[in-house]
Amino acid sequence: MTYFKSLFFALCLCTFSSFANENASNLDKELEVFKPYLGTWQADFKVPEGAKKIQDVGRWERALNGKAIRTMHSINEGEYGGESMIFYDSKRKSLVFYYFTTAGFYTKGTITVLSPTQFVAYEEVTGSKEGVTKVKSTSDLKDDKFIVSTSYLKKGEWTKPEQRIYTRSTKTVKFK
Repeated sequence: MTYFKSLFFALCLCTFSSFANENASNLDKELEVFKPYLGTWQADFKVPEGAKKIQDVGRWERALNGKAIRTMHSINEGEYGGESMIFYDSKRKSLVFYYFTTAGFYTKGTITVLSPTQFVAYEEVTGSKEGVTKVKSTSDLKDDKFIVSTSYLKKGEWTKPEQRIYTRSTKTVKFK
């Protein structure tokens, strides 16, 4: 009898595992381009010598039955963080997203896919205490590295692009 219980348990685990993997990869066709980004990533920012280290940990995951991608990230284990939802707006025929932060501001934006490994995001910022009104970021997936270049429209002028290189990670996104 123990043999049959063990066999049944093993079959249930295999079935559940297959079901979970199938669901994890089941995205609406407009979101399929983001499939390689699913998972956890981290970047260690370049900072001047002697300055406090800055690490960003982000997680991309399937959401809403594959109708959206949810991203979460935290800097320095929760000093700052945010969450976004990316989805396809069929009326606008565009990928759109909303990003909400622990700093009290939020953005709404659009994403333009440039190639199977590259996309650009344009954001309108609401509530920034630093005077940022727009953000433009280009993301590129190369050799299992996620390279992000970001510029900010701050007080009427675009900043020099900042580049961050994300690699796969086993860390977790944390909020305080």
